[in-house]
Amino acid sequence: MTGPSHPSIPEIAASGIPFALIARDGRTVELLTGDVVDVDLLGDIPLIDEHGKAREVLALVPFRQVRERGFECHDDGAPLRCLIVGERTTIARDDALAQLPTAPVPLEDAGFDIADEDYAEIVRRVIADEIGRGEGANFVIRRDFTAGVPTDAATAALTWFRALLEHERGAYWTFAVVTPGHVAVGASPEAHVSARDGVVTMNPISGTFRHPDGGATTQALTDFLESTKETEELFMVVDEELKMMSAVCSDGGRITGPHLKEMSRLTHTEYVLRGRSRHDPREILRETMFAPTVTGSPMQNACTVITRHETTPRGYYSGVAALFTPRPLEGTPRQDRAGEPTHDLDAPILIRTAYLQDGRLRVPVGATLVRHSDPYGEVGETHGKAAGVLGAIGAVPRDAAAERATAAAAATDAAAAGAAVDEDEPAAEPRRLADDPAIASLLASRNARLAEFWLNPQGATEPGPFAGRSALVVDAEDRFTTMLAHQLRHLGLDVGIVPWSEVTDEQIDAAELVVSGPGPGDPRDPVSSRMQRMRAVVARRRASGRPLLAVCLSHQILAHGLGLGLTPLAAPHQGLQKTVDLFGTPASIGFYNTFTAHVPAGVSQVGETEVAADPATGDVYALRGPGYASVQGHLESILSRDGMTTLRRLVDHALSPVGA
Repeated sequence: MTGPSHPSIPEIAASGIPFALIARDGRTVELLTGDVVDVDLLGDIPLIDEHGKAREVLALVPFRQVRERGFECHDDGAPLRCLIVGERTTIARDDALAQLPTAPVPLEDAGFDIADEDYAEIVRRVIADEIGRGEGANFVIRRDFTAGVPTDAATAALTWFRALLEHERGAYWTFAVVTPGHVAVGASPEAHVSARDGVVTMNPISGTFRHPDGGATTQALTDFLESTKETEELFMVVDEELKMMSAVCSDGGRITGPHLKEMSRLTHTEYVLRGRSRHDPREILRETMFAPTVTGSPMQNACTVITRHETTPRGYYSGVAALFTPRPLEGTPRQDRAGEPTHDLDAPILIRTAYLQDGRLRVPVGATLVRHSDPYGEVGETHGKAAGVLGAIGAVPRDAAAERATAAAAATDAAAAGAAVDEDEPAAEPRRLADDPAIASLLASRNARLAEFWLNPQGATEPGPFAGRSALVVDAEDRFTTMLAHQLRHLGLDVGIVPWSEVTDEQIDAAELVVSGPGPGDPRDPVSSRMQRMRAVVARRRASGRPLLAVCLSHQILAHGLGLGLTPLAAPHQGLQKTVDLFGTPASIGFYNTFTAHVPAGVSQVGETEVAADPATGDVYALRGPGYASVQGHLESILSRDGMTTLRRLVDHALSPVGA
């Protein structure tokens, strides 16, 4: 509550003190004030003061921080801005609304920076030149809605925050952050990553259903949920975030869902991933930069593709707002808790956000481009996403029917929370589309396609069949290797991962089993240093006769070394699930490939190598020979229902003594 010692929100804004307003629970607003410090690296975020005391910090993390992981970007110098919280006040939502301005903020010279037709052409190029050439499975390319704002920045921030708080439902965070020279106001639907009491949670959201005029209907949502493009889009981002979870969580991560994320103008589909970790929250944030839902996959190459097709820097778009909160120590001296994280982390993605700097409003929005994308459909998606913010702040008209649906849902939420309601009011429409039995059944049916391994708890298990043995995984710039390593550990192997650029010949020679991993690009590329090194890894290991397992890109390289042809597929298999015959056993596997090894139809043996290939097309799915095995699909993917059993078979073959 505000009072004599707690100035009102407008008084704080007028004073010029840096502040943030955050609404997370639907009932209260958190007002944070303090000093601003800009730092260079995530590890520099000042969680501990000079006296060793933990402090609360809100950090705005720009997209340019991907440089910490060696990824490309247009570097605009946007600061990693930290609000060191000196005072925190909790205000009831209604009290906060009463303090906030209501007069509309006029906009001048409003419109998208990239014309619709030009954006559609970018979509075409990305599908043809990037996805079509094996650079990745999906990519997010943004455009910006911009306008002039003649109103004082802090007043505009408070006005927009009020509008979002009043009109937008379903947001994970509704927030306004006002610091010197910069304002960010948004209603982010997506928690990128959180860490509480050692449990890490990620929330991949993908697939966008734009509500028709008059509000969403069950039939319209059913058509959306049955879309192959939208379903595969979500599965691909879940795979990408599981790569991150496997890197920071000892138990790899478990998925639950799918669920609907219902907003005022949009509905998304989502999963929730959870795992356990003892990492510092800043390290967790670093290893999960940034969400594939706003970048693409594989992550490193997605950043390169973004740099090629976006001509301007992203600023804070697709970064995160990260709130680091000191953990209670329950009376235990900090020095007796060595190794324990000092803070919990709550970090939503910076999307559905309006930025104001130097009198210019910018609302960046992007569409996830996949092999099925329709260029004009993706143009429409950017309009729908922008409208979610612009409608709330008054830049575009609000749909009155959608507003009524929002109010009805809010009333139902209040009743569920125990608030007083008028029981004589007419019954509201159904609270959630997800409550409809047909919709719930359609959502649940998606999991029948997924690997049980990732749906089940990932705790300790009995010693695996390869206990006491070891493997070295060579990463070719696709962190599917972290998921693959996690599965190999479940099979009992002691596993290490080394990037392609760092692995030495001595390591290749010494490893008991080398797993040569997947990666983007054309395996025939004669110039790429990455392709040259991966070809050398596979050739050296095969020449030694020691156990080798090659996956996806490395499978293609192995096949080429055995004399098999390599060709691009007529249609890329990015996020495609197929049931194929692998040496007499059917296996349901997820594929992420644009190129394929090829043999004449009906060929099942090339020299001493057994070939598992499509009987009609000759596309090669797997190989095995003396001391080596390979697979085109990703056995670690959530799309590989038979991934673990197939992986065990191939590892067993590779490790078996030659001639056994």
